[in-house]
Amino acid sequence: MSLPPEAEHVRSCSNPGNPVFSCIISSKVKEGTMGKIHPQSFLYRTTSGDYGRLPPSFESAPCSYHPKTQSFTRRMRLGGMFHGCSMNTALDKTQALAAWITFCACRSLTQLLLLLSPSAPPARETLATATRLGAMGNSCVCREDSDLEDHRHDSASRATRAQVRRVDHGTAVGADVADRSGRPRDPVRPPRRGRGPHEPRRKKQNVDGLVLDTLAVIRTLVDNDQEPPYSMITLHEMAETDDGWLEVVQSLIRVIPLDDPLGPAVITLLLDECPLPTKDALQKLSDMLSLSATVAQQDALNPAKHRNTTAVLGCLAEKLAGPASIGLLSPGTLEYLLESLSADSHPTVMLFALIALEKFSQTSENKLTVSESSISDRLAVLESWADHQDYLKRQVGFCSQWSLDNLFLKDGRQFTYEKLNLSSINAMLNSNDVSEYLKISPTGLEARCDASSFESVRCTFCVDSGVWYYEVTVVTSGVMQIGWATKDSKFLNHEGYGIGDDEYSCAYDGCRQLIWYNARSKPHSHPCWKEGDTIGFLLDLSKKQMIFYLNGYQLPPEKQVFSSATSGFFAAASFMSYQQCEFNFGAKPFRHPPSVKFSTFNDFASLKPTEKIILPRHRRLALLKQVSIRDNCCTLCCDVMADTELRPCGHGGMCMDCALQLETCPLCRQEIQTR
Repeated sequence: MSLPPEAEHVRSCSNPGNPVFSCIISSKVKEGTMGKIHPQSFLYRTTSGDYGRLPPSFESAPCSYHPKTQSFTRRMRLGGMFHGCSMNTALDKTQALAAWITFCACRSLTQLLLLLSPSAPPARETLATATRLGAMGNSCVCREDSDLEDHRHDSASRATRAQVRRVDHGTAVGADVADRSGRPRDPVRPPRRGRGPHEPRRKKQNVDGLVLDTLAVIRTLVDNDQEPPYSMITLHEMAETDDGWLEVVQSLIRVIPLDDPLGPAVITLLLDECPLPTKDALQKLSDMLSLSATVAQQDALNPAKHRNTTAVLGCLAEKLAGPASIGLLSPGTLEYLLESLSADSHPTVMLFALIALEKFSQTSENKLTVSESSISDRLAVLESWADHQDYLKRQVGFCSQWSLDNLFLKDGRQFTYEKLNLSSINAMLNSNDVSEYLKISPTGLEARCDASSFESVRCTFCVDSGVWYYEVTVVTSGVMQIGWATKDSKFLNHEGYGIGDDEYSCAYDGCRQLIWYNARSKPHSHPCWKEGDTIGFLLDLSKKQMIFYLNGYQLPPEKQVFSSATSGFFAAASFMSYQQCEFNFGAKPFRHPPSVKFSTFNDFASLKPTEKIILPRHRRLALLKQVSIRDNCCTLCCDVMADTELRPCGHGGMCMDCALQLETCPLCRQEIQTR
């Protein structure tokens, strides 16, 4: 095989940790790229991804800031500060006081008329309604006043309604039964987006049925502009109260089946969409579950209950922080999770118990508590499952190895990357331009996502011409979008944009049986993938086509991506929660190689020994702290000298490579004409 004329090896990112200006983005961005992004799919919406949706808390608010230099301030002073031209929204206290006096006078007059006209129920009801409407137009009515008015209205008409019920009881019951039996509820009918403070709460329905409806319909909702299903909206409304939230959580533990690959992801999705629980609700949940080591040993024949319990705990640990997370990890809960790691537990229960402990350890006090429980000794035994033939045990081994390298360090244990021989690996997943939520194995060929965001990763090798092929082994059978991306692709993990969600990438989705391009999908003829399946990806740049294979069976070629991009392709993948797969770029024989002649990344790529090392998180942070940033370096990439000024605003402090990727000034938001 000869080297294709334009094969390109991409150096590792010189600025790890910068999610915007990383080496995955080309030096020039085509006009209108960001304007073509389609609406976000609700399947990937997260509360943490909605800016401003949650109020700031003392755990997340910075306490102080100590800059090393004033160079950035000097550059701003030279270019001029931002001048806002927005409307003045300050409150006119004079008008506000006059409006309040008028409102109080009208309410007093209304109450006086009600007292003087006791024999006019219609007028009284009309005036009461007018009072409520006037209050709503000016400000929120307190709940006590609203309930009082509703009580008056209900008392006036209770006798009439009782007579109607007595007369038509038989007919109404028969019609209701016939309606419910002959016309089942559609879980995806157009929902109302919200409920105002004075709207009646929807009729309470069977919670278990709503949860199962959501699980059944979730994989069929693929359009980005689709609304969430009716069942999810109803569950969200029910969870607005403490009792409703507890009922939803108990239903998730009770009814989510063990064999559904989207079960844990739906638990995460529903709990993330629900309001944050109060302190009292968390305490009631702990009392209801009454977790302990003894409880973990019970119902061994029902692993679904324990799997769902650990998944709920992990999701709550990820959402909560500080004292709330510390309070949730009670001694009984810790004993329950540790006992779930025993060899007698089901592998799925072991997996989600370990993930829950990882998420609890995001709080430093919890991490110290878990580390003192000798968890590293338990994980050292499970680490040997990393290459197990059983894919459930393989996930447990992968997470155990990752935790020992990154979280729960064991004295005297050698890090995994120090024991591996990577001399035969020349292409791997690029760990320098991914977020901290994606777990990559020390070999650089296996990736897993346990966060609620939609994480993406790409290969270290880029191709511009020729025929190329790689394979992926499916470890989990949930939602993943795997395929090809280019230098111009934009991956927004918290907004749910990954491979196949722009015009510069195309992806294969075996869970929902779809092909993704430009955030639009079309069905394919392959069956749903399952654990152990091999997915093949062939890129023919001479014929401008992509071919996807499932265990050697190919689909018709895909060519739509070549209308926007013809070079600079990477192997890439995006992962939903709790998904994992292994890549083969040619370092070992392919299971189902295509019949055409092709090249492999591993044959033509090259990496320095230092570029092959995937450092544990704490060691990488230690190295980043040692990096010194010069005063005259670019404020965006912090890599090269700042030598560019933006016109006409005059702001500077950046290099030309970063300036070429900007359409507006990052300081004043003025459109850039020249650089």
